[in-house]
Amino acid sequence: MPAFKRRTLEKTIRKALRSFPAIVITGPRQSGKTSLLKHLFAKTHRFVSLENPDVRMRAKDDPSGFLASYHPPVIIDEIQYAPDLLPYIKSMIDERRKPGQWLLTGSQNFALMHGISQSLAGRAAILSLLPFSCAERINSGNRAKDMKQWTKQPASEIVTNNKMNISEMILRGNYPEIASRRQVDRQLWCGSYITTYLERDVRNILQVGNLDQFERFLKLCATRTGSILNLSDLAKDIGISVPTARRWLSLLESSYQIYLLYPYYKNIGKRIIKSPKLYWSDTALATYLLGIHDTETLLNSPNFGHLFETFIVTDFLKRFAHFGQMPAMYYLRTPDGLEIDLVLEESGKLHFIEIKSSATITAGQAASLCRAIADLKEKPASAAIISMADNNFIVKTPVVNYYWKTVVVK
Repeated sequence: MPAFKRRTLEKTIRKALRSFPAIVITGPRQSGKTSLLKHLFAKTHRFVSLENPDVRMRAKDDPSGFLASYHPPVIIDEIQYAPDLLPYIKSMIDERRKPGQWLLTGSQNFALMHGISQSLAGRAAILSLLPFSCAERINSGNRAKDMKQWTKQPASEIVTNNKMNISEMILRGNYPEIASRRQVDRQLWCGSYITTYLERDVRNILQVGNLDQFERFLKLCATRTGSILNLSDLAKDIGISVPTARRWLSLLESSYQIYLLYPYYKNIGKRIIKSPKLYWSDTALATYLLGIHDTETLLNSPNFGHLFETFIVTDFLKRFAHFGQMPAMYYLRTPDGLEIDLVLEESGKLHFIEIKSSATITAGQAASLCRAIADLKEKPASAAIISMADNNFIVKTPVVNYYWKTVVVK
């Protein structure tokens, strides 16, 4: 069994533990929520899982009796299976408002958040645990920096980890089991994950009758990772209505399977493209759905650039989420052709980033960044390219190239 990998969210949980009676950890299935809480609190909190049908039935039939049996401090796993517990937990918190007594996990954000907003508003810290960040994957999760620190540290101070291989990281993704255990068969794991997702989340929650059609919808979303979303085209290609496509897309977003990156719109002085960009949240599942199963196929695929961009963007997303911060991430594209892959906002300052899957970076590839700096009213604090080029250097003042390894371990 591989050693437990420290998670960046640990620090955020311990901070929340000092002031909130309840902490709710949401995230996709198999992202490590249960393992993390057991690792941190096995000696201080009792543990009960609502995935057990008998336990779940008792929780639903007799909430008061159930909570009397599992008195705090307690970890309740998969709370979305018994949302009626939440009002009772609220009453117990109001009777004894002591920090850190209730640790709850949930995989279905859409169902869980409704109950929490109704019952635990102001009483619970809501945190998200996504699959490993790159730093966590190489056992540096406890040393990861939040975005304020990240934007201040000079790239020259970063020491890269040469053991990281971009093809392996994209193909195996970052779910803890598949990323940590080389003996786990990637295709079997991904296929099983998708089947479980379809059967347990999709069929049960949205009552989707035709799972084959929904699985084709998943595959089409994977082909569009890193691209601007055109909902009408997506619906047309799958043979469903636009409202159905919108509902299915909302399910994928709420269950953490996709991430929608919205356009930056503040004070740029230009009309912008309004549709979000779609990113599959984990590249192992995206490549599996695309039928990409080996390094040669990946590197020669026309999708490689989009998959590399997905890999980088979702790593930034995890940096925000695991520090308990709302992701201040955008992209920029104007009708006259100006395009910036990623805009980060930190302390009112903007950071423009282009993501290139090339190992050869020339001044011409900084053209969009230079144009943005010249044309836009709101000037960025920094402008950079993240690429496969294996060193950091100035491309064209003030644009800097960052080797992708120095970005993800920073």
